[in-house]
Amino acid sequence: MISCFFFVILQKNYRYRTKTTLYYMLQKSKLFTNKLSTKISLKVVSLVAALLAVALFAMLHFSRKTVREEAILKAEQTLDGTVEHIDEVLLSVEQSTGNMYYNMYSHLDNPEMMYVYCRRLIESNPYISGCAIAFEPYYYKDRGELFMAYCHRSATGSAIVRSETFGNKPYNQQVWYTEPMKTGTPCWTDPLEDLDPNDEAITTYCLPIYGAEGERIGVVGVDVTINMLSRIILSAKPSENSYSILLGTDGSYLVHPDISRRLNETVYTQLEQGADPSVKETADAMMAGQKGYKRIKKDGKDCYVFYKPFVRNVVKGRYQGDMGWSVGVVYPEDDIFGAYNRLLSYVLLIAIIGILLLALLCKLIIHHRLLPLLFLTKSAHRIASGHYDEPIPDSHQHDEIGQLQNHFQQMQLTLAKHVDELEKLNVELKRQGESLRVAYHQAQAADRLKISFLHNMTNQMLSPVQLISEQVDHLWHLETMKPEDVDVMADDIQKQGEVITDLLNHLLELSKETMGKEGYHG
Repeated sequence: MISCFFFVILQKNYRYRTKTTLYYMLQKSKLFTNKLSTKISLKVVSLVAALLAVALFAMLHFSRKTVREEAILKAEQTLDGTVEHIDEVLLSVEQSTGNMYYNMYSHLDNPEMMYVYCRRLIESNPYISGCAIAFEPYYYKDRGELFMAYCHRSATGSAIVRSETFGNKPYNQQVWYTEPMKTGTPCWTDPLEDLDPNDEAITTYCLPIYGAEGERIGVVGVDVTINMLSRIILSAKPSENSYSILLGTDGSYLVHPDISRRLNETVYTQLEQGADPSVKETADAMMAGQKGYKRIKKDGKDCYVFYKPFVRNVVKGRYQGDMGWSVGVVYPEDDIFGAYNRLLSYVLLIAIIGILLLALLCKLIIHHRLLPLLFLTKSAHRIASGHYDEPIPDSHQHDEIGQLQNHFQQMQLTLAKHVDELEKLNVELKRQGESLRVAYHQAQAADRLKISFLHNMTNQMLSPVQLISEQVDHLWHLETMKPEDVDVMADDIQKQGEVITDLLNHLLELSKETMGKEGYHG
């Protein structure tokens, strides 16, 4: 319980210290931002940062556009080069087969010569891995129902081997034979699905053989290995992590860097394995024979797929059938914009550091330029506190701040002069005030003396006046008084009147003396 109590106390103390620290930091930040040099620096840096941001945005926008256009150009060049290279291989095979066809045509009655021509064709063209010359059933009656002359390169490629079989079912049931026999036109087949599992995947050029009366009597099948095409296609890559693909008519991978996907998987089966829906859009466009590029999500990474249909060059005498293949280049976005993004990071970092250095430099320069203003501020504060003799030196600057300092110096000198005059006037006023105070006290004393004197004189005149008043009252009864009493009263009234007259004369003389003295002093 005691530990919990101390914990609560420590927690409250920590919160209080935290709030105090935050309040102190807030007040310090306000004090820092209230400085004139800081405000000017912030305004300058804000303006420069805004201009720099606009310039960087424009530069980076057009740079990104240029990088994207360059990537598109590279991909298109890669596609064109790949298609051209593959077509050169196919054209070489077609021409070699055509030459061999015309040479063997005169030896169709000799089955053994078919093996010779198969071997010669393989020897004459390094792209050809095998050659089969197959005829209709019972074409050579002495060779049984089916006859096919077939030679192919050994697994090591060092020798040409003669073989009696091809695939896991009779040749007259295989597509390389049935398709040209049905259409009567040369064609290229997709990699055969009915091969022996140990055989290497191939694509076959099929050329129908016509008899003397124009009937179809057989087919020449010339094999080109998919691995050889893969080496051609995969060697063409616009960047380190990009790769090329070749799709067959059903969307199967004829060429893919992942060997396990070749012929065993199509772009559509990837959707069943959780591929991004954008893959299907790209596959549909490629299968439709379109040209362009799309953005897809592959293994959690953004990529661009540039694609175009495989169109063979037009050559005189060449059959221009549509093979239905499509070539694509998978271009990771990081390969396209990786250097750009790194450059963007460097540019932003340099810009931020530059802005901070600019802010610091502006702060130092502006602070140095505003030192006279800071000095004048302190001087004005001291002058406002009563130090009117605060010395202000001459300014060596010829700008507005220097002029302000000189004018402030003149103002301080004028103010000090006026303050000195006011101090002297104040001393004089104090002296005169003291004189007036003394005169006032003297006047008050004189007034008191006058009042006392008047009071005394009034008291002295009161008795004669009262006596005269009494005598006058008695005179109202003159008919009852004796003549001698009247004479006595008249004498008393005369005497009291003389007393009053003397007192008034004396008061009049004192008044004249006082007026004379006051007139003299005035």
